[in-house]
Amino acid sequence: MFEKILLPTDGSEFSELEVERAIKALADDGEIIILSVAHQLKATTPFQSKKDIESMNKKFLKEAERNVDHMAKKFKQHVKVKKMVIPGLPSETIIRVAEEEDVDLIIIAASGKSGLHRFFIGSVAEKVLKNSERDVLLIHN
Repeated sequence: MFEKILLPTDGSEFSELEVERAIKALADDGEIIILSVAHQLKATTPFQSKKDIESMNKKFLKEAERNVDHMAKKFKQHVKVKKMVIPGLPSETIIRVAEEEDVDLIIIAASGKSGLHRFFIGSVAEKVLKNSERDVLLIHN
């Protein structure tokens, strides 16, 4: 059993699979940390409107908050749940939070991507799996 588990979520149906695994793996007095990383845009050309970028970034943050709230509702009242929304790059932020919060386990769902898309872009789950010093449970879908 694990005392502290990190559940990153992007709001996809695949991240829902993490909940049932976390419930099984969590110690009776353990804590779940639900994390959603909000993508943040930056102006790369002078033609991009700062106002539009700020508006999109606010939307990304609100979406991340909804993702965390939605997943938190899946846990029973007696389970300690900490909710976190952080702007940044997903894999780097997940790994950093896992270290800062001293988690015992990261449970992350694979996105199911394959072929050239995965080859060129790579998946967040794969990057976390390869680069984290914490134990990682990869949920296949």
